[in-house]
Amino acid sequence: MISFDLPAIQKISENTIAKVLGIEIVEVAQGRVVGTMPVDKRTHQPLGLLHGGASMTLAETLASLGGWYLVAAEGKVVVGQEINANHMRSVKSGKVTGVAEVLHAGKTSQVWEIKITDENKKLICVSRCTLAVVTTEGHGVSSPEEVVEALSGNHKRKE
Repeated sequence: MISFDLPAIQKISENTIAKVLGIEIVEVAQGRVVGTMPVDKRTHQPLGLLHGGASMTLAETLASLGGWYLVAAEGKVVVGQEINANHMRSVKSGKVTGVAEVLHAGKTSQVWEIKITDENKKLICVSRCTLAVVTTEGHGVSSPEEVVEALSGNHKRKE
């Protein structure tokens, strides 16, 4: 079975946008994932505010990790199908925290709600993310472990 401890998650994130944006996962549990992201030049838009796309990246990262956690034992993975967000307040610096909680965990889809707050616990963004639950067949990998290898850059795609 795949390890979802924090060091393993950091390794999985090595060659992803989560690493580029400084997203750190701080908690993974059944139906809940918590992560943080800095508000700095990597995540700013031209006016020096947190970019809405960065907030959505944090949201989808948390939902996807939580979704995978729920289906990994079945040899499945999740992929994003739809995401939306409402941005309530701006942030110029510091760190934001996202909390993703599952609203629906079905056989073929999941729906997650993600709330992002600033360092003062003020709500800055609410997002909803729908994930498709899929098998690893046909994606160049045959097991969730190979997905981990592929994500960490150690896997050669099967033809």
